[in-house]
Amino acid sequence: MGKVFIVGTCDTKSAELNYAKEMVLLAGADAVLVDVGTLGEGAGANVRSREVAEFHPEGAAAVLGQTDRGTAVSAMAKALTAFLKSRDDVGAVLGLGGTGNTALVTEAMRALPIGLPKLMVSTVASGNVAPYVGPNDLTMMYSVVDVAGLNAISRRVIGNAANAAAGMARNPIPTSSDDRPGIGMTMFGVTTPCVTQVREMLGEMHEIYVFHATGVGGQSMEKLADSGLLQGVIDVTTTEVADLLVGGVFPATEDRFGAVIRTGLPYVGSVGAVDMVNFGARETVPAPFRDRRLHVHNAQVTLMRTTPEENGRIGAFIVERLNRMQGPVRFLLPLHGVSAIDAAGQPFHDPEADAALFAAIRDGWRDAPNRRLIEIDAHINSPEFAAALVANFHDIHTSRREF
Repeated sequence: MGKVFIVGTCDTKSAELNYAKEMVLLAGADAVLVDVGTLGEGAGANVRSREVAEFHPEGAAAVLGQTDRGTAVSAMAKALTAFLKSRDDVGAVLGLGGTGNTALVTEAMRALPIGLPKLMVSTVASGNVAPYVGPNDLTMMYSVVDVAGLNAISRRVIGNAANAAAGMARNPIPTSSDDRPGIGMTMFGVTTPCVTQVREMLGEMHEIYVFHATGVGGQSMEKLADSGLLQGVIDVTTTEVADLLVGGVFPATEDRFGAVIRTGLPYVGSVGAVDMVNFGARETVPAPFRDRRLHVHNAQVTLMRTTPEENGRIGAFIVERLNRMQGPVRFLLPLHGVSAIDAAGQPFHDPEADAALFAAIRDGWRDAPNRRLIEIDAHINSPEFAAALVANFHDIHTSRREF
C-alpha cells in the first residue's frame, strides 16, 4: 500500500493540511505532508519546502530566492514534479488550495502516470478545469468555502477528500486476467470507416482504445503511452497538427508524437484528416479565413480545406518527429485521399494540396532500419488501406525486439 502525499502551502494552510493528514491516518492509510510554500516554513510538514525546492533542476535558490510570487510558484511546481516522480511509495496525491496552489500541484499531478490517484480540493473546481486537468485522470473537488481556516463546511469537504484519497491508496485496482495488450488509435468522423475496419481485424487479439482527435484526444492517447498502458499505437488521424499550425479549435500541442519518441513504442501512423482545420459554428470562423473553402460539418463544426502551403508545413512537422522515433515505425500515405471528404468528387478533393503534403514527408524522411515510409495506392477509408495498416502493425509489434 502506497502513502497518501498531501501537498499544500503550510505557510498559509497549515491547519487545513494537518487536518487532512489526521483524517487520512484515521482512515487507515499512511500520510506524508509535503510543504510547497514559498513564503516560509509552516508547521507539521513531513517534507519541508526547502527539501522539495532542492529537486528543481537549478537548485533550491531557483525556487526560494524569487521575489516575484508567480515565478516562485512556477519554479516550485517544477520542483514538486521532480520530487513526486522520484518517489516509489506514492499511493495517492491529495492537494488543497486556491488558484496558486491548484496550478502548482496539478502541474505535478499531470506528470504522474494514469491510474495513480490524484485528487485536488480547489476553490476553482466549479469552473473551467481543463487547464488543470488536461488529458489526465485527475479529480477536482470544489472546496465550496475558501481554503482559509477550518469550519463546519471545510472540515466536511476536506474530510471527504481525505477519506477518498485514503481509500484509493488502500485499495489498488487489481490487474485482470482478461486484459489484452492495449493499442491506441486516433479517429475523426471522416476516418471512421478506416478505424472501424482496423478495429474489427485487431479486436480479438488486442484491446483497442480509440481517441477522438479533438486536441485533448491525442494528448490522452500519448498520456497512456507515457504511463506504460499501451503496447502500440496506430495513429491513423493526425489532424490535430493542422489545427495547431493553422489555428483551429482542436489543436495538438508541440509535444504531439513526443510519447512515442520517449517510449519507443511500435508506431504505425498516417495523415488522416489533415486536409481540414476545425472551427465552431459558421459564424465563428475567423475573418481571415471566411473566404476560404469551407464545409459545414454540422451546426457546431465548420471545416476549412488546407492549402498546398499549409499541407507542406503539416508534412514537415510530422516527418521531423517521425525521424526522432527510435522504436519500430511504419508511416503510410494514402495516395487517393486522406479523409472521407477528400476523395474524388467530394468537397475537399484537392490533389495539389495532397501532393504538397506527401512531398513534404518524402523530402524530409530520413531512412533508418527501424522506420519505413510506405505509399498505398488507395483512399484512407478503403479496405486496402486498413489491411495495410494492420499488416504493418503485426510486422513491427511481433518483431519489436529486433529494433
